[in-house]
Amino acid sequence: MAVLPVLTWGDPRLKKNSEDVGAWTPELEQLVADLFETSLHEEGVGLAAPQVGVNLNLAVIDCSCGEDPEQKLVLINPEITKEEGSQVGPEGCLSIPGIREVLERPQKVTLRNRTRDGAWEEQIGEDLKARAFCHEIDHLRGRLFVEYFGPVKRQILQKKYLKQARG
Repeated sequence: MAVLPVLTWGDPRLKKNSEDVGAWTPELEQLVADLFETSLHEEGVGLAAPQVGVNLNLAVIDCSCGEDPEQKLVLINPEITKEEGSQVGPEGCLSIPGIREVLERPQKVTLRNRTRDGAWEEQIGEDLKARAFCHEIDHLRGRLFVEYFGPVKRQILQKKYLKQARG
């Protein structure tokens, strides 16, 4: 397993719509292991392949942050099929280190997800898992969480981020 470099805000590769994953390969299995390792190293809950420069519809989520292997989820070509309720809470992103903002997301999310063998399964997430589903799928569609804010707020966040990045 390897810790991969995470692309940051402003990198055009983060704005691309991801390509669907085809047949499962040993290379994809290695990428999944590297995504989990990178997410854990960066103290994240999840990481999408586009965040490490791989334009695939693939993401990993571990709401236990490495504490419970049973909570590791791999999202392959995921699609949200249902959203219920709402929650308001802080959200951050490994591609925008140091920036956390309060954002409204669904309380419960149902998604259609492909398994490694190509079958489709349904996944349901509530609370943090629902937030993570939405956040990672946004990455797969070329969207960062800061894009939910208006232009003035986004500009303030970008200035804050750039100032922090310069040190």
